[in-house]
Amino acid sequence: MGIPEHVEHDAVVELIRRDADPAEYDAIRELWKRHSIAEDNRDLAGLISTLTPDCVYELPQSGHRWEGHEGAAGFYTQLLTAFPDIHFDLTDIVIGPQGVCEEARVTGTHREKWLDYEPTGQRIGWNVVIFFPWDRERRLFGGEKVYVDADVFAR
Repeated sequence: MGIPEHVEHDAVVELIRRDADPAEYDAIRELWKRHSIAEDNRDLAGLISTLTPDCVYELPQSGHRWEGHEGAAGFYTQLLTAFPDIHFDLTDIVIGPQGVCEEARVTGTHREKWLDYEPTGQRIGWNVVIFFPWDRERRLFGGEKVYVDADVFAR
C-alpha cells in the first residue's frame, strides 16, 4: 500500500466551505438513488449516466484505478463478472454538498478473477466505505473511491 495522493489544502477548504442547499441536496440524493438502483439492476448504461465523462474509480488500498466512462464500465464489468450475485446492504450514509459517503456490507460468490485474486468459488463478505464526489457544475458524480475493511481475500 502506497502513500495516498496529496490533496491541495485549497481544494479541501473549498469542499468544507460549500453551503448546503436543499435543492442541491435533493439532486445529490436522487442521483445516488439512480446510481444504486442501476447497480442493483446490473444496468451499466444507467450507472454510467450518473458519472462525469472524466470520472475516476479507485481502490486506494491496492492502487487500482479506472478512468473515464470506459474505465468505469470496465470496473463494473469486472466486478459483476467476478461476483455475479454481489449484494450491497447499506449500513450508513452521509449526503452533503461534497457528495455521498456510504458504508455497506457486501456479499458475493467469487466466481471469476477480481483484481489480482483468482476465483475461490466461495461466498464471501466484507465491508466497504465508498465516497461519491459531487461535481457541482455537471451535477454528476466524479466516480467512486472505495475502501475495504481488510484484505478480504486473505480470509
